[in-house]
Amino acid sequence: MTHEVRAVVARKKGAPVSVETVLVPDPGPGEALVQVQACGVCHTDLHYREGGIGDDFPYLLGHEAAGVVEAVGQGVTEVAPGDFVVLNWRAVCGTCRACRKGTPWNCFATHNATQPMTLADGTPLSAALGIGAFAEKTLVAAGQCTKVDPAAPATAAGLLGCGVTAGFGAAVNTGGVGRGDSIAVIGCGGVGMAAIAGAKVAGASRIIAVDVDERKLKWAEQFGATDTVDSSRTDAVEAVRELTGGFGADVVVDAVGRPETFKQAFYARDLAGTAVLVGVPTPGLTLDLPLLDVFGRGGALKSSWYGDCLPARDFPALIDLYLQGRFDLGGFVTEMIILDEVEEAFAKMHHGEVLRSVVAL
Repeated sequence: MTHEVRAVVARKKGAPVSVETVLVPDPGPGEALVQVQACGVCHTDLHYREGGIGDDFPYLLGHEAAGVVEAVGQGVTEVAPGDFVVLNWRAVCGTCRACRKGTPWNCFATHNATQPMTLADGTPLSAALGIGAFAEKTLVAAGQCTKVDPAAPATAAGLLGCGVTAGFGAAVNTGGVGRGDSIAVIGCGGVGMAAIAGAKVAGASRIIAVDVDERKLKWAEQFGATDTVDSSRTDAVEAVRELTGGFGADVVVDAVGRPETFKQAFYARDLAGTAVLVGVPTPGLTLDLPLLDVFGRGGALKSSWYGDCLPARDFPALIDLYLQGRFDLGGFVTEMIILDEVEEAFAKMHHGEVLRSVVAL
């Protein structure tokens, strides 16, 4: 059986998205059909529309989602029809060299559904991050479904599917920030804000938010920033050092992903401190650092892919923190929209007017 749904499609590079009829097949072996209840508008979807991730147009956009499993294919044991799940784009294989040595968050063989979703004329669609959740229903690999407590609303829970987990994990998993540590976060969009919130949960004593937008810095205070730095008016590195006794922060997260912001992260950390890159660079960007400074300052320079998260471990834990009132997941939701308003949401996101627009289905 084929399911006919409405979904958001990017047909060609740079063109406005459109809401079209998409055909979704019943799940085959190892697959799950999910009725999507909510999906956040993530910057990665805009990257897809702009051709910044690939040129396999047309794309079925959306990936930061939660919903209910409607059906599963042969051999699926992870989830069952009726389960409330958050979708993830790294379904670990369990058998590759990373999984075998106990670091499944580095899995080298993550997988997606094998059957394509198509346009009404049969044109195959490339699902964004293997999910394609700006749709009433989507088909994914069963391992991309992580069962969580249904007490959490889908509009909040779905945000764990990408940006919130990436930011939280960059601070806690990759950066290792802990009780009494200092952290600076450069770039206070959704990912940076989640890094700030994660640092607060982890018990950081000083949490410094750095951005050029005064509105975002105000938001950062609501998520736990103890200090804010407007880097359009002052030197970010000097300001972070001044706020940390002249030393620099134990951990600095670059949630922007540009050479200039990563240099700020590198020099704003304490000696033997950690710089974490979680902002996604655009193709062609290069970094120039004096090698003697890399050697002489010690510490670690790390990239954080999906916040080094393991969905089966981290999603339920973060939902529990949210339900306990310790992690303001719902605070990331700036506005609720419908499928037809995704293009408008991209414009708002590009201009920094929202943390997350969330499509309710």
